[in-house]
Amino acid sequence: MSAQPLSTARIDEIMARQPDVFRRPFHKRFAAPLAVAAVTAYCIYAFWFFSIGQVFANGNWNIAGTYLADWVSYEVRPDIEYRDGEIEVTFPRFSPLGENPDPDWIETEQGTVTVIVDRPTDNSASAAPASGSFMSPNSDATLTAEDNALGGAAPAADEAVVTETRQGVARALVTIYERGTIDVTPDRVIVTRYNGTLDVLIDRENEQVLPQGPLPEWASQRAPGAKVFIDFGFYGRAEIRHREVKVNRRFLGWENFVFDPASPYWGLGFGEVMGKAFGPPIEEGRSNFGIMWQNIVYNAEWQHGDVWIKLLQTIVMAFVGTLFAVFIAFPLSFAAARNITPNRFVNQILKRFFDFLRSVDMLIWALFFTRAFGPGPLAGISAIFFTDTGTLGKLYSEALENIDDKQREGVRSVGAGPAAVQRFGVVPQVLPIFASQALYFWESNTRSATIIGAVGAGGIGLKLWEAMRTNQDWENVFYMVILILIVVFIFDNVSGALRARLVGRQAG
Repeated sequence: MSAQPLSTARIDEIMARQPDVFRRPFHKRFAAPLAVAAVTAYCIYAFWFFSIGQVFANGNWNIAGTYLADWVSYEVRPDIEYRDGEIEVTFPRFSPLGENPDPDWIETEQGTVTVIVDRPTDNSASAAPASGSFMSPNSDATLTAEDNALGGAAPAADEAVVTETRQGVARALVTIYERGTIDVTPDRVIVTRYNGTLDVLIDRENEQVLPQGPLPEWASQRAPGAKVFIDFGFYGRAEIRHREVKVNRRFLGWENFVFDPASPYWGLGFGEVMGKAFGPPIEEGRSNFGIMWQNIVYNAEWQHGDVWIKLLQTIVMAFVGTLFAVFIAFPLSFAAARNITPNRFVNQILKRFFDFLRSVDMLIWALFFTRAFGPGPLAGISAIFFTDTGTLGKLYSEALENIDDKQREGVRSVGAGPAAVQRFGVVPQVLPIFASQALYFWESNTRSATIIGAVGAGGIGLKLWEAMRTNQDWENVFYMVILILIVVFIFDNVSGALRARLVGRQAG
């Protein structure tokens, strides 16, 4: 049987019987477009109010990229000095290459150099040394051509230096990567990056750096004669100054992660480390494995032992703070529940007390207790305890107010006292919920303890903040972040499994 089309009269009749279906209100007909328009308008307002466009325009993305690169790499910072006319390669005191480094990516060449020799300007203040001395005014090493012409006369008072020509380091070649080099001589620096070359003259007398020709896009100079900045991308950067070239060469990985340069195992491969561990004693009265473990734990650059202790401190802070909160919130929640304690005054006092504790953020409590007790885990435990007591007390009292009274009435009907009624009629209903919520807060507080530690409440958060403040140890920051992620992942899975078992047992 084929369907017959509806007549106009029939359609009007159906619309008259069901006006709500065919003549919906305006807000219902256009609910979706209105919602999209409202969300779009809010996004535009937020974009304008918070000046998001200006933030992106003014953001220093090069520095942000450098910080991100520092998480997974490290830098070696040699200085190529030529202030006195001779090349000298120096490294910072705590270089990742250890003492007296000689990397293969820095090559030096010997040659004839003209060195500036400092000498006092007032020669009348003291008697002249012996004629054959290097510092003697009549020595060939300190006399200029004009002095020799005058028969060795002392220079004028305004002449501060003289020169000496001798053999020394005349050139240094720094290889940043395969097609990026810095060729340094006392009077000229030539930088090569891919197919581009920058030639820079060094005017040491007038303290100026003079690029020859226009600067390429990977070089910059803030003012004429000022230092020149060279960008090698991920591989590093350099600064050309009138007296030195400061190089920052980047390497992928974490330097000296296992052993620092002071360890006898530093710089050895795994096989060599094992061979040394099983070899002759390094120190009398101590096992090689004990020395190896001590070198790992007390690594001066990574401080593994201190980081692990601070991480354990964070876990203990979260556990103890949550445990104390459960012990206090559990009995108080029975007094706060209306159906357990039918006293409106007591109910309201305790509920407002819970509101007060949880309305103050954990970070604020941490700042307060840090002032009261000083920096350390006690401030962190107290902050977690106060905040969670309020939150758990509220949750527990609400769970008690929603229990099934039939079970409680059944226990009371057999003549049980008030304590027995709560023990056998109430606690079995709410105990899985209480335990599940406590486990969740313990797992959550493991993350929170890291944050409050940054304000002085102890734990790895304080260690993390100290590393960030240096603005150089970002690889150490990433190391601690990874440890925190591992701990949170483990605790999340353990807490989730226990909560699922508790809830499943309750459902069963």
